[in-house]
Amino acid sequence: EEQLVESGGGSGEAGGELRLSCGVAGYAVRSGCMAWFRQALGNEREGGARIGASGVTRYADSVKGRFTISRDNVKNTLYLQMKSLKPEDLAMYYCAAGNTYSCSSFRTSAYNYWGQGTQVTVSS
Repeated sequence: EEQLVESGGGSGEAGGELRLSCGVAGYAVRSGCMAWFRQALGNEREGGARIGASGVTRYADSVKGRFTISRDNVKNTLYLQMKSLKPEDLAMYYCAAGNTYSCSSFRTSAYNYWGQGTQVTVSS
């Protein structure tokens, strides 16, 4: 059974940094598309960063240049390094696992497995 568990959320200051982790069981992070999504209160869930099996990464414009997605294949863990935090980064952050043959979308329907989310708060 696939399980994704996020951690590392909390409160950060504007301009500061946070790192999120997503421990994965039942699915090899190196084998397919992995992504970080976020959902602010009252908004739809949106994709922020994704990494494919080849290691190619893509970012939403809202986080490009500030966030970095990476993975540790040995620990089977996905990471999101968040720098230059902004108040608008306040959201619940979710990691997600997609399929093994394509990693070209931030549509939520393209991802099969989801974590329970970790809250990120940014104070100005």
